[in-house]
Amino acid sequence: MTKLGIIVGSTRANSFSKQWADNIAPLYPEGTEIEYLDIANLPLYNQDLDANSPQEYTEFRQDVERQDAILFVTPEHNRSISAALKNALDVASRPWGESVWGGKPTLIASHSISGISGFGANHHLRQILTFLGMPMVTQPEVYLANSQELLDENGKAPQDTLDFLQTAVDAHISMVK
Repeated sequence: MTKLGIIVGSTRANSFSKQWADNIAPLYPEGTEIEYLDIANLPLYNQDLDANSPQEYTEFRQDVERQDAILFVTPEHNRSISAALKNALDVASRPWGESVWGGKPTLIASHSISGISGFGANHHLRQILTFLGMPMVTQPEVYLANSQELLDENGKAPQDTLDFLQTAVDAHISMVK
């Protein structure tokens, strides 16, 4: 059974990122153990704390470590990822030489409320994940534009979008296997 960790890059209540994650998660096969890994309450990473890490760091690192694969759903903040997501990546990659990210097959879904679809965030995240040693789905790339228009009042995506997302999930599943 595959353990899939989902990391939502927004900490906003009822964010579009969480709504997209909720649309993508059911596309994984039955039996996939899905766990949302919360990044909202992680203290800002500080190397001075490596010798005596806060409990939040330790628990998050353990949460990441037990996953077989990761799905990142990220908004775009100023053409990059959110500060909270960058902090989470830093927390679980430290202390130096003890990163828990390496080798975990990854799918990235970026979105924005504009037509640019989170392109900058997607590519910044890819750069970081490459350094962390995380293999990523390269095709299809998932860019979701105009989230406020594409998702309905219940946060549901249209069927043609779900069909596209299924192809990305299938590529992720193949990579995990």
